[in-house]
Amino acid sequence: MVNKSLNSNLHKANKAKKDEFYTQLIDIEKELKHYKEQFRGKVVYCNCDDPFESNFFKYFAANFNALGLKKLITTSYTKSPIAGGQLPLFEVKGLKPKGKEPFKIELNEVTDTDADGAVGLTDVKWLLKNDANIATPLKRDGDFRSEECVNLLKEADIVVTNPPFSLFREYVTQLVEYEKKFLIIGNTNSLTYKEIFRLIKDNKLRTGYTNFNVGMFFAVPDDWEQFHHKDENGKKIARVSTSCWFTNMEVEKHKQDITLYKKYTPEEYPKYDNYDAINVDKYIDIPRDYSGAMGVPITLGNI
Repeated sequence: MVNKSLNSNLHKANKAKKDEFYTQLIDIEKELKHYKEQFRGKVVYCNCDDPFESNFFKYFAANFNALGLKKLITTSYTKSPIAGGQLPLFEVKGLKPKGKEPFKIELNEVTDTDADGAVGLTDVKWLLKNDANIATPLKRDGDFRSEECVNLLKEADIVVTNPPFSLFREYVTQLVEYEKKFLIIGNTNSLTYKEIFRLIKDNKLRTGYTNFNVGMFFAVPDDWEQFHHKDENGKKIARVSTSCWFTNMEVEKHKQDITLYKKYTPEEYPKYDNYDAINVDKYIDIPRDYSGAMGVPITLGNI
């Protein structure tokens, strides 16, 4: 459960539209390792990420060749409080030395530029410092709904990011509209949104591999009141227990059958007063011989 203080912070962030949570690299690695073959030959777009702060960018840039990506696109948002925080903008070829202008990064290949025998982020940094064609300014603010970001979306095969939870409905709607594959982080309560539930019911959306009862840690803005600890760089890290991955990519664990053993009886499975469905308190108690609508716990999404 999220404690009351953190819940209060989440609601404040939602109201203020200040919900830039930066995902930890370990959580990205744990989830994305299950989809490696699905990324091969694809154009990946991270459209809610400051490339120099986002661990999504770091993961895909460092693993560009290992994943066999065709292209990696990342766009930053002008209002990001930490845009350019890790690699100063004056070190990036083609960008202005001052200010926090929104920009895009497009990687078509990553080679061993420093000749150390391995391809990684040091090679990506070299490219950014020396190739003006890789990082270019955006004309507008970098919002995922802007025309130039939508045009980049059209080019992409798979979208992977942690979108603002205050815009989750709108964000998913856009991905569905443009028929994109996606792997994104959201609040588990999103499962109850009618728009999201409809997609789950139609087998167009599912949760990922990470058990959402575990929760995830995120880097949060400096003025965030409730946080778990500070990392080695002094950044505030908050734990959000109600976090999970949402995707329309293949998730093998959801293809496994659940062994059911109980039989339906009207006495044990009463119907709701306002809806023609039976109530099931635990997913393990789903009756094996009932084919009608059922109300099941939200934790069924973990199975």
